[in-house]
Amino acid sequence: MDQTGSGLDKRMEALSLQASALREALQRSEENTDSAVAALDSFDRHISAIDASFRPAQVRAQASTMANENIDRTIEAAEAILAQFEIVRRAEAVILRGPHEDLKSFQEAVDLLKGVFHFFSSNKNFKSCEGVLSQVNNLLTKSKLKIEEEFRQLMSTYSKASEPALLFDCLPKSLSALEGTSQSVGEQLSKSFESATYRTPILIPPRIFPLLHDIAHQLVQDGNQQSCYRIYRDARSSALELSLQKLGIEKLTEDKIQQLEPSNMKIGTWTHIMHITVKVLLAGERKICDHIFDGITFNKDQCFAEVAGSSVMTLLSFGDVVAKSKRSHENLFLLLEMYGLMHGLQSDVEVTFQGNFCSGMREAALNLTKSLAQAAQETLLDLEVAVEKENSKTIIQNGNIHPFTIEMMNYVKGLFELVQPFPSCYTFLTNEY
Repeated sequence: MDQTGSGLDKRMEALSLQASALREALQRSEENTDSAVAALDSFDRHISAIDASFRPAQVRAQASTMANENIDRTIEAAEAILAQFEIVRRAEAVILRGPHEDLKSFQEAVDLLKGVFHFFSSNKNFKSCEGVLSQVNNLLTKSKLKIEEEFRQLMSTYSKASEPALLFDCLPKSLSALEGTSQSVGEQLSKSFESATYRTPILIPPRIFPLLHDIAHQLVQDGNQQSCYRIYRDARSSALELSLQKLGIEKLTEDKIQQLEPSNMKIGTWTHIMHITVKVLLAGERKICDHIFDGITFNKDQCFAEVAGSSVMTLLSFGDVVAKSKRSHENLFLLLEMYGLMHGLQSDVEVTFQGNFCSGMREAALNLTKSLAQAAQETLLDLEVAVEKENSKTIIQNGNIHPFTIEMMNYVKGLFELVQPFPSCYTFLTNEY
């Protein structure tokens, strides 16, 4: 019993010692914690103090950085503005010289000025903005006038009347000479419709086409379509009229047209000139128009129609005079030859005068063809009536042929000899008979 109590006391004493040790350890840990907290609190106060001492310096540093950035941006803006002023200075010198010496540099200067205009239009807060915009506008206006004048000068210089020899050289060899009777001319023309080869005349030197094209493109790009159109039309229409005058066709007023008489007209010459005009001269004019305005937003058909309109109508007016003249047997030969020519040229007229703006000339040519056919038909009917009414009382003896019969036989023979080379005339005449 005493031993049991002694063992318990020892265990209790051991537990008490352990509890005391644990309590001392906890006390030491708490002291360490308080010490660490105190150290951290002291460190935080030091950091705050350091931060407080550095903050003014940081603010000053940030302000200095922002100031430097603002200075850099200001310098960049100033450099950009100075660069624009330099562009204007250099472009002005080129614009004032004009495009004659160097068209490419002139166009580049115009593009640069447009860039300057866009730059200042997008930055209207610049103090010098309005003044620069006004200067650039004045230079762009001068550039338009300069390029327009250059186009006018070039078109005037290279729009001269074509010599007849130049045009005749473009015809097939069988048609290169104008001499010959009306019948021989008609035969030659009819053959040319089938297989002959024509050359396009050089009305403007080909080396000038690129220059004229570039200037026309600049004019249209600048919004000067009407000026471009007017300059080209006036130059080429004048050259075309003068070329026809050299060939023998004068410009007629309406009063002069009314005074024309078929007996005073050289129809053989007219058919030859009409043939040259459609096959050679107008084909050349169409080529010029297509080359200069190729790829440009420009109504080429309208421009060509106004260039050729007056001259074509002058030529057709001669035919109208014959078609509407008083019917006579002598004029039948003229009517058929002219009809054969116009019918043969119909396909060329459709190609050369394509487009809505040329429809008036196409219709005028077709109407003349129809008028000539109708006039020939009516003349043949009048001839038939005259033959039926012939009541000559001349007595023919020994089986000879009556003089009137001989006259009519020669007349009909002459008609068939005239129209046989023209398939359309031959068909027309054989159908009538």
